[in-house]
Amino acid sequence: MTRDGGRAPSQRQLRVGEEIRHALAHVLERGEVRDPDVAGRSITVTEVRLSPDLRNATVFFTPLGGGEVATVLAGLKRVRPFLRHAVAQLVQLRYVPDLRFQVDTSFETAGRIEAVLRSAEVRHDLEGDPADDVRYDGGDQEGRDDGA
Repeated sequence: MTRDGGRAPSQRQLRVGEEIRHALAHVLERGEVRDPDVAGRSITVTEVRLSPDLRNATVFFTPLGGGEVATVLAGLKRVRPFLRHAVAQLVQLRYVPDLRFQVDTSFETAGRIEAVLRSAEVRHDLEGDPADDVRYDGGDQEGRDDGA
């Protein structure tokens, strides 16, 4: 199952998505994009998810160093036809998927989880105080011994 509750992607979806990710990363790395909001920025393409018919691709990205995510997203949307054409030249497909861009928030989510795990409250729960432990003494749920 996927995060959205649908079916897991097929091997072909995963393989083609990875090829498209590499192609987009190559184009962005070489600086072939001339849009001012995209050119000269380090953009990481973290994942490409394809629809089952391979006609639509959601491209997850994150600009390195953060900041100005909205302007980078707007720039990528403007250069979408150019990027689609570049993918068509680099990846052999019968149909080149329509590209949709979405900011990858998994790094921020992982950072928040890491911060919570390192907080004093959680550290106290993990380390624990032996005096705070309630041990099971073999009785039933009402606190009686087995011989009651």
